[in-house]
Amino acid sequence: MKQPSMNERGLKEVLAIVVFTVLVALFSAAPAFASDPEKVFKFYCAQCHGLTGKGDGPNVTKDFPVSPRNFTNAKEMDKLSDADLKNVILDGGPSVSKSPMMPPWSKTLTAEQVDGLVKHLRGICKCKGKQG
Repeated sequence: MKQPSMNERGLKEVLAIVVFTVLVALFSAAPAFASDPEKVFKFYCAQCHGLTGKGDGPNVTKDFPVSPRNFTNAKEMDKLSDADLKNVILDGGPSVSKSPMMPPWSKTLTAEQVDGLVKHLRGICKCKGKQG
C-alpha cells in the first residue's frame, strides 16, 4: 500500500485545522447571537419587516403580495398581546388568519429567542400591547 506523501499529509492537517477553527467560531458565536434579540430580528425578520420594523424590508417590492406589519405603528401594535405576537412568530401568519408569507419559526427559534423578539418588538412600537 502506498504511503501518503508529505504534501498529502500536510494538506490533510491544514484542512483539519481549518475545519476545527470554523466549527469553534460557529459554536462560540451561537450563544451571543441567540441572546441578542436585535441580531435575531435583523437575521430573520428584517428581510420583510425592515431594519427599523416599518414593513419596508428588501424583500418587499411592488409585486410583494402583502404588506408586512409596521411594528412602529403603536396604535395597531397595542391591539396585540405578547401572546398574539408569540403565536404568529411560532406558528406563522395562517395561524392567525394572516398571510402565509409570514413563515412559522417554531422549528428555528428557541423560546428564549422568541421572548427576546417580543420584547424587541415592544421596544420598536414603544407600546405595551393588549394586556391579558
